[in-house]
Amino acid sequence: MIIGGGVGLQQRTTGQVGTKGTQLTYILNGRGHELVFCKFTPDPLHMRTVWLILFLFLGCLSTAWAQKPLTKKEAQKQRINQLIRQAEEGTLVYNHHHIFGIQVRSLGYGMFYEYGRMKNQRKTNIFRLDLTEIKDRKEDKVQNTANGFIFFGNPYIYGKVNNFYQANLGVGQQVVLGQKGNKNGVSVTGIYSGGLAIGLLRPYYLQVIDPVTNQEKFITYSSADSALFLGNTILGGGGISKGWNEMKFRPGLFARTALRFDYGRFNEAVSGIELGVTAEYYTKKISILAGPHDRQFFFQGYIALLFGRRK
Repeated sequence: MIIGGGVGLQQRTTGQVGTKGTQLTYILNGRGHELVFCKFTPDPLHMRTVWLILFLFLGCLSTAWAQKPLTKKEAQKQRINQLIRQAEEGTLVYNHHHIFGIQVRSLGYGMFYEYGRMKNQRKTNIFRLDLTEIKDRKEDKVQNTANGFIFFGNPYIYGKVNNFYQANLGVGQQVVLGQKGNKNGVSVTGIYSGGLAIGLLRPYYLQVIDPVTNQEKFITYSSADSALFLGNTILGGGGISKGWNEMKFRPGLFARTALRFDYGRFNEAVSGIELGVTAEYYTKKISILAGPHDRQFFFQGYIALLFGRRK
C-alpha cells in the first residue's frame, strides 16, 4: 500500500526475539510474506573490551613498524654516541680486551700479553703470558782491558753460569675498585692470578785462553773447566747466539697480585701503569751464579707500562 508517497505495510502479525542487546522484529502480512527487522544495541562492557584489543593491536603494529633495522652508518653512529656517553660517565663497559705490557722487575725485565673477557661490570676473567729474564742481584758486568782498549772485546759477567728465562702462563681476575668518574679520570683495578711457571736455563759461555795450548776457546761452567771459567785468562763473553740448543727446563708455579691504574681518555683504548708483586717456586734449584747462590723461590716486585684495546 502506498501512503503519502511512502511504502506502507499492512501489519497482520508481529513478534520480537532478542538476547544481549540484539532484537529481531518480524512482521507477517496478510499475503503470507514475512519481513524481519534487526536492531542491535551494543553492550558497554563488550565494547570496551573490543576497543582495548584494537588499541593494543595498533600499538604493537606501530612499534614493529618503528623498529626498522639500522643501516651500517646508523649503527656506527649509535655505537659512537654510546661510547662517548660511557666515556663522559667514566664507566668501563666492554666485551673483551687485548693488553700488551713492558715491565721492569726487581730481578730483571720482560714483557707480557693479556686477554680478558668481561664477566660483569665489576669483574673480568683474564688469561696472561709473561716472558721475562731474571738476573742475580750480585751480577757484575766486566770489560776486558788487557788489550788496552775498553771498546774492544765482549763484556762478560764474572761467575755467571746460566741465563735464566721465565715463561709464566696464568689465569685470574681483574676487579674494578674505582671507576674513572669522568673521561679525564683514572680507573683503579685489582688483579690476582696464578698458574704455571716455566723456567728455562741457557748455559753462559765465555771466551778464554787455554794456558796449556795457548789457544782461544769457548767454554761453559763445569767442574773440569771451573779454573778457566773463574780464572784470569778470560777474553770476553761468548755472545747471545750460543747455548740455545742446550737449554734446561725447570717447571714450577707462580702467583701474582697487582694494582692497575688506567688513565686512557677513551674506553676503547687501554693506557695505564701496573704495580705488583710475583712469587715463583720451582721444583729444582735455579743456578745463575757460581757458588752457593742457587734457589728455588723467587719473590719480585715490578712496574709495567700498558697499552691495548677494548671491544
